[in-house]
Amino acid sequence: MAKRDGLRGFIGGMNQSGEIQTRDLSKRKNRGAPKSSLTRNTRDQSIRGYLSRLERAGEIVCIEKEVDPQENMGAIQWRAYDELGKASRFTNIKGFPSWEACSQILTDRNKWALGLNLTPDEILRAMSKKLKNPIEPELTSGPGSPCKEVIKKGDAASLLDIPAVIQSERDGGAFISAGMAILKDPDTGLRNVSIHRMQVFDAKHSGFILLPRQARRIHEKYLKQGRNTPVAVVVGSHPAIFFGSAYTTSFGVDELSIAGGILGEPVRMVKAETVDVEVPADAELVLEGEILVGERRYEGPYGEVPGTYAEAEDAEVFRVTAITHRKDPIYYSLHSGLPTTCAQATTGFGIEIATMEHLSKVEGGMDIHDVRVLPAGGLMLLIIKITPKVEGQAKTALMAALSGPYLHPKLAIAVDDDIDASDLRQIMWSMTTRVHAERDIGMINNTRTFALDKISPIAEDGGQFERLGTKWFIDATKPALSHPEKRANFDRAMPKNFSSTNIQDFFPKDVLV
Repeated sequence: MAKRDGLRGFIGGMNQSGEIQTRDLSKRKNRGAPKSSLTRNTRDQSIRGYLSRLERAGEIVCIEKEVDPQENMGAIQWRAYDELGKASRFTNIKGFPSWEACSQILTDRNKWALGLNLTPDEILRAMSKKLKNPIEPELTSGPGSPCKEVIKKGDAASLLDIPAVIQSERDGGAFISAGMAILKDPDTGLRNVSIHRMQVFDAKHSGFILLPRQARRIHEKYLKQGRNTPVAVVVGSHPAIFFGSAYTTSFGVDELSIAGGILGEPVRMVKAETVDVEVPADAELVLEGEILVGERRYEGPYGEVPGTYAEAEDAEVFRVTAITHRKDPIYYSLHSGLPTTCAQATTGFGIEIATMEHLSKVEGGMDIHDVRVLPAGGLMLLIIKITPKVEGQAKTALMAALSGPYLHPKLAIAVDDDIDASDLRQIMWSMTTRVHAERDIGMINNTRTFALDKISPIAEDGGQFERLGTKWFIDATKPALSHPEKRANFDRAMPKNFSSTNIQDFFPKDVLV
């Protein structure tokens, strides 16, 4: 089994009787509508180019045997990554002969680096720079937008025509989980893009979970006006666009301008068919519709990012008015539930970037080498790799990280510069050999925690998103640079000539390393 994050997969080896095999997969802030442009962007802004890159890098497998999105597709896509470390692409989906699907395509830093044309080592600092240089999207007037090769309106638009997947065993139904919802503020025209899960109820309706964030703020403005909220939900786009939609930023900042900054050019947009919203022109699938006033339905349960279930309860309702997609659409089945999935990796990547940026301002800047939100921790475990210059500095970094831009982390661990912050084996060794619990573990009680952290109780008389719990930190670093002799006592006992010895020079040729 493939090893990731220092852990091995939970389940035994996958059946290797030909069911999984590889093949060539090639067959600044915005104020309202995007600026018009007669020019075509030169870079690929689709999910397809990225899938081809995954194939060339050996990061994806193609499943050609028939799979059932209601029965086994969720298990296959999860096990393909858990046991092989691979993304998956499905070319034979039961009941959906014209569709393909992909999953687990953004589950680790290597895959994100491929999608963003960066190296894993440079990705955090490079992304931090890109996020400071947003580029507004542009409305294209060119013909033949890929996302409109097929247009279905009214009765012809059915959510049941989409291969939505039942992912976890106790899910309440099939969910569209990778939908990037685009809404506009009715007062200012400011656009917001964010990811929302949508349980398919019937041909015309789905759930639409709205956390107390920016999209809900916009929706509540429509509610006060007694109007349905127009929305376009985009599924399947370039990783930069998906990242922008998942990244938490200030209200009023257009997430598509963030995506443009990452791409290095404007996101190419086209007008939707039935709602006053623009959508990425190179998307695979667009669902147009409205979030209904005064209508709520029971939704869930759903396997969520901590690896447990979000309970079933009433939610807003989306009604579809049009569906547009490519002629040969590829459905992005974003998996959630027990780690590791794209859901943890995507949000975690945003937390890593924001935390690194946040820590750069603490104590005038510390020697931070890496920040990791390990998916195995369900978004609540944060690792900081630091060289402490003076005693107490690692604890300062830990407290700052726990009060950073994202609410998710509740346990932060600091490791020294000789530890791989992505390897739980090394992290655990560091904790057992470098932590004096009485001195190096701290707790902060009665503080807000992640809404899906079920072990933290809901505040008295509070709603489902008001949880109070304990945040805690562990300083697993060596003594600081200011105490070199004490620091040397905690050096790792590594084999002689470890770094210069290449084991492959000594293995038989038929042994793979």
